[in-house]
Amino acid sequence: MKKEIITLTDIKLLVDTFYGKVRSDELLSGIFNDVIKENWPVHLEKMYRFWQTILLDEHTYHGSPFPRHAGLPINKLHFDRWLTLFYETVDELFSGEKAAEAKERSSNMAKMFLYKLESIKANGLKPVI
Repeated sequence: MKKEIITLTDIKLLVDTFYGKVRSDELLSGIFNDVIKENWPVHLEKMYRFWQTILLDEHTYHGSPFPRHAGLPINKLHFDRWLTLFYETVDELFSGEKAAEAKERSSNMAKMFLYKLESIKANGLKPVI
């Protein structure tokens, strides 16, 4: 039986499982692995804190995630794949309100990031990193 996302342990399971898929995905792995390199433990810790803040209302993440993504060679295809893997992971492991919230928040974040990236490109701007 699937469970609700209620603890940091649940967040870690979600993040670790999701990024395990990303690291081996044909479309996404090259981008993530090229940027993160051997720093996956640091990235995963950051993602634990990010989702802990978002889903558990425990404010452990400080920062702005968009600037780190602004210069990456990504487009709608990448965001769609990212969301597919994220939704798939959530649905495999969890159910309930927090699972639905995780999917909604990830979708909103992907839309916002894509909008910002397309605006930067359309206006010939360089991303501020």
